[in-house]
Amino acid sequence: MTLYKIQEQSGDAIEKRQRRGVVFVYTGHGKGKTTAALGAALRAIGHGGKVLVVQFMKGRDYGETLAAQYLPDLTIHKFGQARFLVKNHPASLDIELAQRGLKFACESVGSGKYDMIILDEINVAIDFNLIPLEEVLDLIKSKPPELDLGLTGRNAHPQVIELADLVTEMKEIKHPFSRGMRAKKGFEY
Repeated sequence: MTLYKIQEQSGDAIEKRQRRGVVFVYTGHGKGKTTAALGAALRAIGHGGKVLVVQFMKGRDYGETLAAQYLPDLTIHKFGQARFLVKNHPASLDIELAQRGLKFACESVGSGKYDMIILDEINVAIDFNLIPLEEVLDLIKSKPPELDLGLTGRNAHPQVIELADLVTEMKEIKHPFSRGMRAKKGFEY
């Protein structure tokens, strides 16, 4: 039984009605945007859904990419280099990778293969001018009605927020970095 089909009860025919997909945005300067999106992915997979995560500006293996090999209904594609990017000085390769990621995301949204697609750090890619805002807005507007679409990253554009059904802002109250602690494997990455 797939995620969105209503289960058969007492021999009744399976109702083929599907629910409306949600556009959700996790933004803000606090930790947990990608983590929250992956929690939504895990929940969808638990109900039989297929999930694609398209990671912008991330090129190295993080814990989530390593864990995905154990979850056959979770696919992660990375479009970034294995380094941090400075906002006003992207390399031409950073722009090229982000634009490839957006093209891949557009193709995937229209493919019908997934119940949920998460565009991880796409808000930052927009903010850093790696990809055009208008193309992302068109992608959101043209998504299939049943698809859940997530967009993560700091500095979500007001027009992205306007189109979303759910927006959560992560606010940093306290972080180990401010006390000089280094990023912890298995927690930060």
